[in-house]
Amino acid sequence: MARSRVTSKFQLTIPKEVKEKVGLRPGEIVTVESIDENNISIRRLGRVKDPLRFLIGEKPYPRHIPIEELEEKAEAR
Repeated sequence: MARSRVTSKFQLTIPKEVKEKVGLRPGEIVTVESIDENNISIRRLGRVKDPLRFLIGEKPYPRHIPIEELEEKAEAR
């Protein structure tokens, strides 16, 4: 079991063997959650290989919508 000390600023270092085992890299986002009085969970947020493809989707919309039509609908709201 790896150990790490909490600093005065409540920071801690993830031990090398843990980082290597899970493949954690600098800049990745993790969530920190209190489970109970004695347990804390640290989880990596899911990785997305192609964020734009993830947001747009695999299949294109079946029909082309002109920008003018989108602007009209936005103004009507």
